[in-house]
Amino acid sequence: MTKKDRARVLLVEDDLNLGFVIQDHLRNEGYQADLEKDGFAGFQKFYNHAYDLCILDVMLPKKDGFTLAEDIRKIDQQVPILFLTAKSMTEDKIRGFKLGADDYLTKPFSFDELDLRIKAIMKRSKPSEEDLSQDRDVFPLGQFDFDYKNLSLKHPEEQRTLTKKEAELLRMLCLHQDQVLTREMALTVVWGSDDYFLGRSMDVFITKLRKYLKLDERIKIMNVHGVGFKLIVDE
Repeated sequence: MTKKDRARVLLVEDDLNLGFVIQDHLRNEGYQADLEKDGFAGFQKFYNHAYDLCILDVMLPKKDGFTLAEDIRKIDQQVPILFLTAKSMTEDKIRGFKLGADDYLTKPFSFDELDLRIKAIMKRSKPSEEDLSQDRDVFPLGQFDFDYKNLSLKHPEEQRTLTKKEAELLRMLCLHQDQVLTREMALTVVWGSDDYFLGRSMDVFITKLRKYLKLDERIKIMNVHGVGFKLIVDE
């Protein structure tokens, strides 16, 4: 397996000693493995990179594993999720599976068991051709074409180059189209902190995006009072 072909794994574990050991093992097994120690950092990493598997500890600081899985599922319904937990309570496992988990592994566990579970998950979670063709950086948006990587927003009547933050915020809205994008999630990913004054700055950016998109009256960025925003494109 070449480096290009290696599956990429996101590991979110707040016990760094255990995290580093698991990360080293995964790399020795041929995976590309990224380690984060809290739920917010884990989501930021997931948002900015494509992964073939997420391994999430349940008890995480800042954002627990269940909440992190919910946020991941809002963006990607297909990526496999394996929970690591010190708990063996049936209620927790049921909650995890309802959130879209593919498997559970209760601590302590052996690396042999971890390897077998990962291989089983990956085998039954091979992406379809449609999934492989999906691009999380290029979005058709009504009469617009939005290219996140190139900071480009094209309309038949004009083309605009966005700032990095404008593009990041619009990308989040596109990834959550027809769903509520919470203020907390947007601020954490785009600005790096859920802060009141940064929230005021985000409101200014939302106003700018509405202005840019007004050439297509079908596109609306709705305020969801006290929660966040929703991008809607009327048919």
